[in-house]
Amino acid sequence: MEFTAGGRLEVRITRDDVGKRVSVRRLAGATDSGRRFTDTVGVLTSWTEDVLMITRRDGEMVRINESDLVAGKVVPAAPARRRGPATSARELDGVAARAWPPVESARIGGWQLRAAGGFTRRANSVLPLEDPGVPLDEALARARAWYDARALPTYLQVSTGAAGTHEELAAELATRGWTREVSAEVRIAGLAPVGDLPADVSRVALTREIDDRWLAAYQRFVRPAPEVRQVLCGGPSVWFATVPGDGEDDAPAAIGRCVVDGRWAGFTAVEVGPAHRRRGLATAVMAALARRALEEGASAAYLQVETDNEGARALYDGMGFATHHTYHHWRAPQGGPR
Repeated sequence: MEFTAGGRLEVRITRDDVGKRVSVRRLAGATDSGRRFTDTVGVLTSWTEDVLMITRRDGEMVRINESDLVAGKVVPAAPARRRGPATSARELDGVAARAWPPVESARIGGWQLRAAGGFTRRANSVLPLEDPGVPLDEALARARAWYDARALPTYLQVSTGAAGTHEELAAELATRGWTREVSAEVRIAGLAPVGDLPADVSRVALTREIDDRWLAAYQRFVRPAPEVRQVLCGGPSVWFATVPGDGEDDAPAAIGRCVVDGRWAGFTAVEVGPAHRRRGLATAVMAALARRALEEGASAAYLQVETDNEGARALYDGMGFATHHTYHHWRAPQGGPR
């Protein structure tokens, strides 16, 4: 990382650059051989009282004392080129929201409020695609009142790490005592390579509906409330994959779900039973669903994977999925606004 101009380190950022993507170098201590420096790249989300806050691509917030700053510059808002289909975070977040629809929703300007009886944070959180059209504290208060009326915690799903994402909003939530609970990567790939994955798809059955066995294999809920089926079966064009168990009465060995929406095919709920893992069943499910989506005219693939799910991340690495951006679920503090 190069900061020098004519051999000098320069700080070429000011408070007016809040909201821009920057690269900075700061003093991080001293060793026997001299001073030690640390580099940070991210969005400058605040600069107050001689303290800079920079939000990294993965959502981590870095606090830097102005006195420790030795170099800094504004850098492009996003890398010039990414692997995978050309897209924006706004497009992907909107497509993913349509593929995982809530049971009920409302709007505060450009914010979509979503609720589904508490089944998954994605269907029970605010999606801030655009400006709410009112001051932030008013928008947060209105959102909290809406979720309080449904006896649900208030979450905001905030994206970071790409052009047009919401690092500044994340920083504002942090200053108000909100807590970041879960982070996930939004990954993209060309769809045809997923369909071409070497896999035996002969056992994969594709259907438009799900039965109790499929639901039993998808263990992401406490009880099979009506909202679960409504969310899972919602979306523009939904397909479910099932690999039968070894016995007639056995639970499915593997399941999956794909929603086709224009050029996009979104993969969710890919699960393999513990006794059936390491047999290529997840790959077979993905390949079978991708081939069906290709038949419907889709050309690009996306999925969401939690950042701490190392096994799934490794699987999707091998399939060619690259991280486009990250989103985080921020939970409102208890006891009212702060």
